[in-house]
Amino acid sequence: MTSGADSDGATPGGDGHGAVPDGGDAPTTDGVDVASCARCPRLVESRSRIVNGVGPDDADLVFVGEAPGANEDDRGEPFVGRSGSVLDDALRDAGVARADVRITNCVRCRPPENRDPTREELGNCRGHLVRELERVDPALVVTLGKVPAEHLLDRSVPVTSEAGDVVDVRLGERSYRAVISVHPAATLYDGGQRETFFDAVARAADLAGVGDGDAGGQSGLDAF
Repeated sequence: MTSGADSDGATPGGDGHGAVPDGGDAPTTDGVDVASCARCPRLVESRSRIVNGVGPDDADLVFVGEAPGANEDDRGEPFVGRSGSVLDDALRDAGVARADVRITNCVRCRPPENRDPTREELGNCRGHLVRELERVDPALVVTLGKVPAEHLLDRSVPVTSEAGDVVDVRLGERSYRAVISVHPAATLYDGGQRETFFDAVARAADLAGVGDGDAGGQSGLDAF
């Protein structure tokens, strides 16, 4: 990791819970949001805005994607394009309102040409995700696609075969339960992935105790 990030992505001099001290290109924060950041020059050039997470700051269920695309960069909200419509459909099927979950990304600025974020960019933005999850303290995290799964688990992840699996991820000083999922965009190019994605979202909602499953409003994670 570069640009002043230490081993867990936090910025030296900050406590990981509040605003990063001013000075140079140091990011500034406002609660769980990033107000300014210039750690990644290529992303500063390609973005229109920083796209922060949306949803309750005490949500039981948090979805983590990789980075904003063109629609997200334009509207300032994660997952608002075609992939977002698929996510909305899966949440609806699981009996969950989009407004009741938090949706965020590993990287908050759109990469050029919608390419995958680099390892350096993921590392530079990791501290923002660490702080966000510490603040929200969700019962469960869902990784949407290969990039966030591998970034959070620090290993190769065959997301199709592991979709729906419950794993432990460590960010900063905290561990979280997480469900691995394919990216909703996968369903647009491979219809066979739709059931895989919907099942993973339904399982996550049930385990977090927020859906129409059998948990009855209680987290089902004690079994894991």
